[in-house]
Amino acid sequence: MRLEHESAPDGPIIKGFSGGGFRIDDNVYTALLLTPAGAHGWTPPAIATLSASDVATLTALDPLPEFVILGTGVGLIHPSRTLVTALEAQGIGIEVMDSRAAARAWSVLRQEGRWIAAALYPLDHRG
Repeated sequence: MRLEHESAPDGPIIKGFSGGGFRIDDNVYTALLLTPAGAHGWTPPAIATLSASDVATLTALDPLPEFVILGTGVGLIHPSRTLVTALEAQGIGIEVMDSRAAARAWSVLRQEGRWIAAALYPLDHRG
């Protein structure tokens, strides 16, 4: 599947899904952390144990992101309240959705110029 846009903002844009991963330029990532400045391959922990330190790359942005999109794999899985509270304490919101929806949301919101970050679990992750 290809996701096309009229004009691309600065930074990584997910162009589609390929080989079970997210396609950005000539690279395919199984799981990744996204900032407006770059895409970073990621080996995520179980969602239940996901902590602020696991997404520290995202919360180190200057300025801080408006919110973090958390793509949780095949379905929607809520992270721990501890993670949500830690992000909110920094003034960062969190939006949770399945990873395909999160990839599409990332592209649309970046197209709008929004300053956001994302943590995407593998497309086939089930919890």
